[in-house]
Amino acid sequence: MSFVTKILRFYFAPRLRAIEYFKAHPIEVQQKQYARLVKAGAKTAFGKEKGLHEGLPYSEFRKRVPVMEYADFAPYSERIRQGEKRVTWNGPVGWFCKSSGTTGSVSKFIPLTKQGLKDSHMRGPLDIAAIYTNLYPNSNTFLGKMLTLGGSKRLEKSGDKIPVGDLSSVLIDNTPRIAMKFREPSKKIALLPSFDEKVDLICQTSTQKDVRAFTGVPSWNLVMMQRVLEYSGKQNLLEVWPNMELFVHGGMSFKPYKAQYEKLFPSNNMKYFETYNASEGFFGIAEQPYTDEMLLMLDYNCFYEFLPTDSLGDYSKVVPLEGVEVGKNYALIITSSNGLWRYLIGDTISFTQTTPYKFRFTGRTKLFVNAFGEEVIIDNAESAIYEACRQTGAEIKEYTMAPIFMGDIEGESSKGAHEWVVSFHREPSDMEAFVDALDKALQEANSDYATKRKNNFTLLRPTVTRVAPDTFEELLRSEGRLGGQIKIPRLSGERTYIERLKAFAQTRQG
Repeated sequence: MSFVTKILRFYFAPRLRAIEYFKAHPIEVQQKQYARLVKAGAKTAFGKEKGLHEGLPYSEFRKRVPVMEYADFAPYSERIRQGEKRVTWNGPVGWFCKSSGTTGSVSKFIPLTKQGLKDSHMRGPLDIAAIYTNLYPNSNTFLGKMLTLGGSKRLEKSGDKIPVGDLSSVLIDNTPRIAMKFREPSKKIALLPSFDEKVDLICQTSTQKDVRAFTGVPSWNLVMMQRVLEYSGKQNLLEVWPNMELFVHGGMSFKPYKAQYEKLFPSNNMKYFETYNASEGFFGIAEQPYTDEMLLMLDYNCFYEFLPTDSLGDYSKVVPLEGVEVGKNYALIITSSNGLWRYLIGDTISFTQTTPYKFRFTGRTKLFVNAFGEEVIIDNAESAIYEACRQTGAEIKEYTMAPIFMGDIEGESSKGAHEWVVSFHREPSDMEAFVDALDKALQEANSDYATKRKNNFTLLRPTVTRVAPDTFEELLRSEGRLGGQIKIPRLSGERTYIERLKAFAQTRQG
């Protein structure tokens, strides 16, 4: 064990004890989070409007404070942006995270208070280090550098009183000076607005450093890593960074990218850790590598509630943590020290166990396909595409799926189908086998889809449209949206994005 690792383990020991405490006493810890938040909220304009006060019972809280989507929260957000104090939190709002979400979505401005930055976004990375050093006491990961591919927007003023940027820009801008000595690239490079320029400079500078870990969204990191490989002329990236050991990832499923990363880093020593970090807060950390099961972080000054996705819109069905059931899909609702109150963030999760509370990210409340009653969510799609690749030797790069509506299939006025548009790193050995495997795996993952597919009752066999490997990336580049936290909309209940993508692909073919 290195001297640095010994120091880190000593430093993190109290925090590890705190994590074990909330794992053993989850409801008690959440009740304390609730009480603390309501006490602070009572001193805000929002709190006075809703009648919040210290000691307010949860049963009364849920009557007085409605569940809020972004449209409901936007008027408060605007007041904060114009400089009004203590609107939804009893403390300064230092930044707004411009949540870009999936391509084509309207930007949201999520407040990030100085308290929330400390409680959640900055605590999460420290807890990752605490968990990792506890698991691997002989690791030398933290003797080297960590590479972070930041967002493609500068932290900037946009006509209002508070700086606006994407989350990664805010975090990079607030990284302590001493911590900057252990990260790559420099802040100047990390905050460059051009994704391509940033990656070029990372190739020129960071390849000369002892990088041992990296972090970020799997898709954009894969683009960067492939550019690094091309730049270096090496066979794999362990020839560039021989001490590389850790990838901390989040923002999307890692499954479709797993095989490609294993080729880039062909080592049994390489660890991949899932996290759940959004503009609204840091919510989950895997306690083991190679799993999408994460520990719900219960002491980040955040109070959690959950709405079953089969009851979206019926807020009477919202339950606190003690009311959740294993295996049920929930929309996540948070109240936090970022000044968000019963805020429906748009993500869905499913609990895998309750002792302690662990969960899997399953998708977005608005990114699913239910055109025919099939209720396909991202988790279903990821599992199916992964299985189809496994069976046919394919390697996926990007994909999206949307319905083909009834009446749009020649000779089948009463039936529909799903269309998948896919770009491959490596195409399947047999495309028809790929489609069959995809269809079968989706039926196994989703009983509603299986019912609609049985004997082609409502849904016909899916279609797969192949596009060039760089199509998704080039469409984003053409729209000035390349990199950062932009995510491909994997599923959509309408065809706007998929038709734009196909038209772009056809134009490129000439």
